[in-house]
Amino acid sequence: MTPRKASSARSTPPPARAREGSGPRHISFHPSQPYAYVLNELDSTVTACRFDRTHGNLEPFQILSSLPDAFVGNSRASEIEVSPDGRFVYASNRGYDSIAFFAIDSGTGRMTSSGWQESQGKTPRFFAIDPTHRFMFVANEESDTIVTFAINKTEGTLERRGDPVTTGSPVCIVFRPLG
Repeated sequence: MTPRKASSARSTPPPARAREGSGPRHISFHPSQPYAYVLNELDSTVTACRFDRTHGNLEPFQILSSLPDAFVGNSRASEIEVSPDGRFVYASNRGYDSIAFFAIDSGTGRMTSSGWQESQGKTPRFFAIDPTHRFMFVANEESDTIVTFAINKTEGTLERRGDPVTTGSPVCIVFRPLG
């Protein structure tokens, strides 16, 4: 049997462009529109991109800081997620120890910075929105806690709920179906 050659007709998307030194870390795709949001770890920014679902191309069109303009300390971004309804982007900051949130313009995909919520711990390395889309769980790696926040679906804001759960150095949260 003769080995088959790979088809030369495959589409290979060009590499996505990023600012030098930005350090792209994670990406989150809009649930219904052709947009993707890239979290840049080293310069604590979020890049909005048009996403060509056919060819896999990403075309950057906006960059915003995940830090307030008055913050002058050291910080690194670590996690990003678009809300399941596609209205908000969330990004975590290690150093500023917060979750940044941005409103998404449904027509253009552009973001507007809406604010920051303290993570209620040290080094929020990861966070996850639960399957009901009502809560966000923030894993504060260096304070050994997971903190629950209720999500305001109208404003995108976060409000702490209950006491933190203590656990050793949380870095990931996974939900599994019941049953």
